[in-house]
Amino acid sequence: MTRRQLLSLPALALPAAGLASAQMRAIAPQGVKAQPRGKASGLPYETNFTNVAASAGLRAPIVWGEPGHADFILESMGCGVAFIDYDNDGWQDILLLTGRHLAESKTPGTPTPATAIIRLYHNNRDGTFTDVTAKSGLGRSVWASGVTVADYDNDGFDDIFIACWGQNILFHNNGDGTFTDVTAKAGLIHPNLPNNIARYGTGCTWIDYDRDGRLDLFVSHYLVFDTTVIPARGVDPACQYSGIPVQCGPTGIAGETCLLYHNNGDGTFTDVSEKAGISTVKPRYCLTAVAADFDGDGWPDIYVACDATYNLLFRNNHDGTFTERGLESGVALNEDGRTQEGMGMGIGDFDCDGALDIFKTHFSSDTHVLYRNNGKGVFRDVTIRAGLGVETRFVGWGAAMEDFDNDGLPDLFLTTGQVFPEIDGKVSDSPYNSPNVLFRNLGGGRFEELFEQAGPAMKEVHCGRGLAVGDFDNDGDLDILIMNMHEPPSLLRNDIGSTNHWLKVQLVGTTSNRSAIGATVIASYGDKRQAKAMLAQSSYLSANDKRLHFGLGVEKVASLEIRWPNGNVEKLADVAADRLLTIKEGSGIVASQPFAKTPAAKPGAAKPAAAKPDGTEKPAGPAKLIAPKKG
Repeated sequence: MTRRQLLSLPALALPAAGLASAQMRAIAPQGVKAQPRGKASGLPYETNFTNVAASAGLRAPIVWGEPGHADFILESMGCGVAFIDYDNDGWQDILLLTGRHLAESKTPGTPTPATAIIRLYHNNRDGTFTDVTAKSGLGRSVWASGVTVADYDNDGFDDIFIACWGQNILFHNNGDGTFTDVTAKAGLIHPNLPNNIARYGTGCTWIDYDRDGRLDLFVSHYLVFDTTVIPARGVDPACQYSGIPVQCGPTGIAGETCLLYHNNGDGTFTDVSEKAGISTVKPRYCLTAVAADFDGDGWPDIYVACDATYNLLFRNNHDGTFTERGLESGVALNEDGRTQEGMGMGIGDFDCDGALDIFKTHFSSDTHVLYRNNGKGVFRDVTIRAGLGVETRFVGWGAAMEDFDNDGLPDLFLTTGQVFPEIDGKVSDSPYNSPNVLFRNLGGGRFEELFEQAGPAMKEVHCGRGLAVGDFDNDGDLDILIMNMHEPPSLLRNDIGSTNHWLKVQLVGTTSNRSAIGATVIASYGDKRQAKAMLAQSSYLSANDKRLHFGLGVEKVASLEIRWPNGNVEKLADVAADRLLTIKEGSGIVASQPFAKTPAAKPGAAKPAAAKPDGTEKPAGPAKLIAPKKG
């Protein structure tokens, strides 16, 4: 049955995400066969990715469960990562989350190492980072799943919210390189579930859902993780993969609802989940959460990737409430009307028509789906016609829809890794460690998968999870940070060999929230019109560099339309390329910084970081401001 046929049914009973009568089992492959690969285009790809994590100083392994086995589903899920300029020096710093060892709390096992803590790395501006965790106050040892970054109190410094198995944490940025845990003060201590079961927070995103200029908070939850109910690996014979005992779930485990907290403007938050219509939606296995204006009405919506259940799209009703419209909008299922194991998402405009599209990752033996937006928030699954059906081998996690070669067409990137360490080497087509996947945008709505053409990092295999995109060396291209299970992270430095042009946009809200979360910027260049959203979470439970990046190809100028979170619209014409623009709401361009061009390094060689922008050019005058429509 196709999705269209499903939509024609008079009523549809949604699958329960955890009824007691449901049989517990492990994730099972969908059995989707890969499409035949066509002839390669033969076009050169000027991007060269090199993993420079070790030379950059990112050497500490990320702990998430114990290597070699996963007795419970928690131990296989991993966590997100973030780029954050916490000290406002114009350079992207790095935040790495952590897990623990579960065995120490269940049976005698390996103690969690003291080094398993949330880590903050300061960018030294020379291609290296310094671990400043001890000074920062962030060094907690917790099961930290998801992260969202933004300035919730509008004081000019980005704050950090972390969703956990256990108590979530809100860290306030003090502006001096330190953070303070203000969770209790902010009213974000949540009670446990019945029977004192800890909540399993996963996705989280800042969102100004009522457009009052203050960032509210949305938190999704995965499932009810109760080890007194969920059998350990090897206990339930139904939990197998190719005849090998593996962890149980998520099917048969109770799902959870999402939460929405309203920012009161005094440093505190109020739970408005029921009032807003969020918690009234049936439980799902919710993972990554993205807040963006998908239907172009000037109000932020929320899309949640769900594992083995219908994905959620909360439409903003403009009155403080939401209505779940995933099925009607075409993003609850794939084109064949099937649920998929939704993990992460890349949000962007792959066909450069001015509307935000969605790229979502899934389990192996299934396709990673591409939803095309018609501009009004109605989506169509174009996965097969876009050429993405050729890749079904790996479990997908973090995702990005970004222009990595600056040719003016956003590409697709995902990190991969198996969830069952026990089958590694025993099931031929299911390695635990696997490579990253890159689809180059050919234009015309078509992609082709690249392999080693994109540099030596594409040959490496890891068990990846979260992924963040940002320009850590300020050289005008996009680099990638990846969380690897039981290993140090990967930091893929991008060295572009072409002369393609680019433009970065940094937004500063005034009447809108200062971080401009929820804004959409549309860049027009040549015959293209590309939309990008200011997001506080995407990929897999991760946070990107908030400087929006547009590849422009051969074009040296672009025009910009900024749709601010409060509904205001500003337009700027004929902006010069190859620079970072800071645009302040109501004031137009207040800073224009060219980045120093750094020659592409040879694979494996050290590359000095680009010089700090050498001054600010004279800003342009105020842009034309168009007030929002009421309603």
